[in-house]
Amino acid sequence: MIGARLTAAAQALAGILLLAGCSDNAAGKARVQVPLVPVTVSDVVERTVPVELTAVGNAQPFTSVGIKSQVNGQIMEVRFKEGQDVRKDDLLFVIDPRPFEAALRQAEAALGQRQAEVQQSQANLERDLAQLQNAKVQEGRYRDLVDRELIAREQYDQLRTNWAALEATVQADRAAVENAKAATRAAQANVDSARLQVAYTTIRAPIDGRTGNLLVQNGNIVKANDDNPIVVINQVHPIYVSFAVPEQHLPDIKKYYRAAGALRVMTRLPRQRETLATGDLTFVNNSVDQTTGTIQLKATFANTDNALWPGQFLDVSLVLTSRAAIVVPSRAIQPGQQGPYVFVVKPDQTVESRQIVLGTRLGAETIIEQGLRAAERVVTDGQLRLVPGAKIEIRASKAS
Repeated sequence: MIGARLTAAAQALAGILLLAGCSDNAAGKARVQVPLVPVTVSDVVERTVPVELTAVGNAQPFTSVGIKSQVNGQIMEVRFKEGQDVRKDDLLFVIDPRPFEAALRQAEAALGQRQAEVQQSQANLERDLAQLQNAKVQEGRYRDLVDRELIAREQYDQLRTNWAALEATVQADRAAVENAKAATRAAQANVDSARLQVAYTTIRAPIDGRTGNLLVQNGNIVKANDDNPIVVINQVHPIYVSFAVPEQHLPDIKKYYRAAGALRVMTRLPRQRETLATGDLTFVNNSVDQTTGTIQLKATFANTDNALWPGQFLDVSLVLTSRAAIVVPSRAIQPGQQGPYVFVVKPDQTVESRQIVLGTRLGAETIIEQGLRAAERVVTDGQLRLVPGAKIEIRASKAS
């Protein structure tokens, strides 16, 4: 009887211990349950995207003019400030004009003297022509008298000699008139040259543009056609951006350029996403650079807001055409040992790692050539805490 009671007690104790053990196992399982990983997600979309070529470009002035003096002299006035925008024909410099004005007055005086000489030569010619005409009339009269033997032959011969001398004098007078006119033309050329030198003492802007460093000040002496310009004016409205692409793209460029009539070119600051300016392709070089295997291109930008500046390096995108493509936010893409991948959200709120083939990057988004379908969702933030099969909690994006 006592043995039966001890057996029952032992069984009861074993049951209690078994229940306690089961309770501990359940609690342990609850403690090791993996928590949900908070992430943000974005939809995979299909839309029309540009087909473009990218390159590094350099902004260049549409026109650049180095201003030099065409005469020697002293700078009397500088009519602008360096870095100032100027318009065509604006006065930039005034060089001391007094030496050139004095030379002009001297040349004008010489011209007046030559003109007087012309008048004197013409008067002499007219006088001698009158005397020659009179001698001709007398020669006819004396010849008649000689024929009738009313005068001596010697008188007639003397008249003929005077007539011949007058003819020679008229010829000399005509030559003197021509010489005087030639001297007048030379004097006129000297006057024109002197006036041009006076005009060169005022230097005006040949184009619209922005001035650069000013290398002379009031009082400086400048030399005619010195090697270094005294200021450089760059035209930046419009402005060029020059860039080069590999020669294998030349057939596509010519094809789409002929079809569209113009190709759009976009520029961005290096490593920036925002488009800085948009222009048109306006120049394709007529030969391929054999040393680099590239073809030089130029795009023209209105640049009314001065977004582009000569000498500036830029990221350039030449848009050839457009096509439908799968696009995801660039921040969803992760680098991996097997190549880039993304975490794709499954219907049960878990994630899988999927390898992808990247296309062109479009600022904040990237084209996916293979690996994703439209309407799928990918993780855009929180990837560092994820492993394939992890369960996620979708949270709103910080930007929203």
